[in-house]
Amino acid sequence: MSVITKDMTFHEVMQKSPEVVKVLGSFNLGCVGCMGAINETLEQGATAHGLDVEDLLTALNAIF
Repeated sequence: MSVITKDMTFHEVMQKSPEVVKVLGSFNLGCVGCMGAINETLEQGATAHGLDVEDLLTALNAIF
């Protein structure tokens, strides 16, 4: 079972581990300080930035 899912907000995910910010950065997602991070889901953000949400989830869940 995945710890992080596509319906979680960026804010929720960033609360889980400092390593999350590094992974998001590797996808060129500068979520720290972004107002959208509070309400935007991982799926919404990935889509908005032209990323595959499954690739993002795989990288994030590899932390845990």
